[in-house]
Amino acid sequence: MTEPEGAAAFAARLGHGFSRPELLTEALTHRSAADPKRQLLDSNERLEFLGDRVLALVVAEWLVERFPQEREGALGKRLAALVSAESLAKVADSMGLGAALRLPPGEKRAGVGERGSVLADALEATLGALYLDGGLDAARAVVRREFEPLLSASHKPPVSAKTRLQEWTLGRGMGLPEYATAASSGPAHAPVFVARVSAAGQEAEGTGETKRAAEQDAAGKLLMALGGA
Repeated sequence: MTEPEGAAAFAARLGHGFSRPELLTEALTHRSAADPKRQLLDSNERLEFLGDRVLALVVAEWLVERFPQEREGALGKRLAALVSAESLAKVADSMGLGAALRLPPGEKRAGVGERGSVLADALEATLGALYLDGGLDAARAVVRREFEPLLSASHKPPVSAKTRLQEWTLGRGMGLPEYATAASSGPAHAPVFVARVSAAGQEAEGTGETKRAAEQDAAGKLLMALGGA
């Protein structure tokens, strides 16, 4: 497979000279472009597994340093927001990662490389590759540079829609919201979920590329309907 047009630009954006460039190639290889004969082990899934842990450590370290007066609960909210799939997708998009992904032509035409979950996974895989090639310093440099706008944009610890909905219902003695997966569709590497939430005698549905994202979308819509947004 030929290298994607955006591969060189993305590598330059990282600012790291890979001594093992095959690691970056692997990080940018979507499972649909992997070799079935190798059990898809040349896809970015293993590096994504590693990068997820690297990201959490680097961000936790950064938050403790950046907010010395905040307690664990507030730091945890910031951490959850920064390492969420939504945040990862935003950062990956700003870095031009989608144009660097290795995808079969059909998947590329179908827009798989533009999906938030695919971008988020590939960014985590890239951080895993950086860690293996250059250690924690290499990964830390990219995270602090690229995630800085998201961190600086929130003066207070962010609160998710699900948490806000729960606080709204509990504060009125209405119990906990109930969530259910209403439907799912799409191939395994590009699923779409529909979640339903019930609370305060009302319901709302939301969609997302993961069950959690669909639940968050549903919670946000129900909050709007209840006037608690």
